[in-house]
Amino acid sequence: MKEKSKTIYVCTSCGEQTPRWMGRCPNCGAWNTLAEEEIRPQPAVRAGKAAPVLKSELQAARLSQIDTNDERSRIVTGIGELDRVLGGGIVIGSVVLLGGEPGAGKSTLLLQICARLTAPLTVLYVTGEESLRQIKLRADRLGVSGEQVTVAAETEIEQVTELIRTNKPSLAIIDSIQTMHSPAVNSSAGSVSQVKECAAQLLEVAKTLEIPVFIVGHVNKDGAIAGPKVMEHIVDTVLYFEGDRLLPYRILRSVKNRYGSTNEIGMFDMTAKGLSPIENPSRMLLEGRPLGVSGTCVACTLEGSRPILSEVQALVTKTSFGTPRRTSSGFDFNRANLLLAVLEKRAGYFMGNLDVYLNIVGGLRLDDTACDLAVVLAVVSSLLDKPIADNTIAIGEVGLGGEIRSISNLEARVREAARIGFSRVLLPQHSLAQLDSSQFPGIELCGVRYLREAIQKI
Repeated sequence: MKEKSKTIYVCTSCGEQTPRWMGRCPNCGAWNTLAEEEIRPQPAVRAGKAAPVLKSELQAARLSQIDTNDERSRIVTGIGELDRVLGGGIVIGSVVLLGGEPGAGKSTLLLQICARLTAPLTVLYVTGEESLRQIKLRADRLGVSGEQVTVAAETEIEQVTELIRTNKPSLAIIDSIQTMHSPAVNSSAGSVSQVKECAAQLLEVAKTLEIPVFIVGHVNKDGAIAGPKVMEHIVDTVLYFEGDRLLPYRILRSVKNRYGSTNEIGMFDMTAKGLSPIENPSRMLLEGRPLGVSGTCVACTLEGSRPILSEVQALVTKTSFGTPRRTSSGFDFNRANLLLAVLEKRAGYFMGNLDVYLNIVGGLRLDDTACDLAVVLAVVSSLLDKPIADNTIAIGEVGLGGEIRSISNLEARVREAARIGFSRVLLPQHSLAQLDSSQFPGIELCGVRYLREAIQKI
């Protein structure tokens, strides 16, 4: 008797499977993310009949015999910020997943990669969202000649993989994975089953032919890449395009990289001719900084191996409501409340009837605890209406006891501040032993132990 197909419900956020529909996923807790999927039964082996024995042709290689000194182990794109995030270039045979908000510049960046690659490297660009004419119009605007680029408009994944095997390009680009589908899977394009199947087929082609593949992924309303989480597990690198759509700056961040650091970021400026790499992000983020105005302080965060200076703005006003407002943009909200509590308890500044607004200029998000001191000093400066000297930068972590704690990579941070032109640095007293003051001529290194001492020095 022929077995009927079964229906299950799969969470589009985490991939959890349940036999019946529920409003909330039992695994990740997301609401209204369960999508219906149909499972076809596998043909069963008859009773008393042994399954056929397959002869494997798989061969294993000794780890010591594998050669990794190939000059073409990576493809350098020529876009410095992208190569930095990837760890030095595109690894041969790797699969890179690129996600971001609509209009962030994902397709633009991929076409610019096509423009930078030169002979004998070739690119196969497969689009499932646009026509060939639309791709040509964008390529003309970005100045892509198209001599080394082959374009195809297809959504069936079997046709795409066969095209890759036939052409054997140096780089394959799939835009996007949510538009691809496989006839072997009985569901619509973009569903959990389709995305898993299509990603698995692209992974197999990339590993067997050693062709790097870029996959564009859509994002959901929470900013995460849409589809099952298993797709992010099977790829080698996951990149996110971040940035406010109202601002021209874009941040390319790596959240997973098997061949490099996951802390590196790349910064781009969105122009009429495409994405322009920003070689000096610190100077760019500090452009137009108000001088002699209270409530501003410069912080230094570390993104991978790159120190970046950013301006912290704070506004403290008397509240008009029973409960004061707390707003934070670009800085962790819970961390901001913690610092305000320390400021009130250890330094004696009462915040119970004051609204506090924090803003990180330039769209950068500061998750480094070394920015705590700059945030606290900006709040005190706004509260007292006392400007902080324009040549001063604050670096340090604030503890619950009001102490200023040591931080990592202090020398690189101070060197970046000196390069931009700052001449006075507030830093933890315990970290002064790590620095050689003779290497920083013309810079005043002010060590502070407690929060009260740091406030007195502004």
